[in-house]
Amino acid sequence: MFEDWLAVHALLTTYAELIDRGRFVDAAALFDAAVYRVERDDGSLSARYEGADEVLGFFSSTIIHADGTPRTRHLVSNVAIEIDGDSASSRCYVTVLQQTDLLPLQPIASGRYVDRFRRETGRWRFEERVVSGFLLGDRSQHVDWS
Repeated sequence: MFEDWLAVHALLTTYAELIDRGRFVDAAALFDAAVYRVERDDGSLSARYEGADEVLGFFSSTIIHADGTPRTRHLVSNVAIEIDGDSASSRCYVTVLQQTDLLPLQPIASGRYVDRFRRETGRWRFEERVVSGFLLGDRSQHVDWS
């Protein structure tokens, strides 16, 4: 059971590391058979992406800086993981820090991930991620809204 908890936790931290390193194709691949949803503060759906290709399309609005990364650190905290056989769920907070040539190190977003996972052929995989409850800072160097 502890090995399952560690495997699910590793998915949470691997996602954060891949995004921060600018490895969006690899991060999106974690959702190859999953749904990635973004919700508004009132719980209504803001956006829904299914599968790696759609999730990668969502990531494409991220600004990549000269070092090949988004210059971010996704900090995952208050992690709660529940395992039930071949299913699992987790809740956690995420705080995104960023530093660029134009901006000092600062938080640019803080919110919540609610995830569901399933074990297939001995391997844990994302089934669904819901991103919600964001407090937002200056994201002018993070996302290209044009």
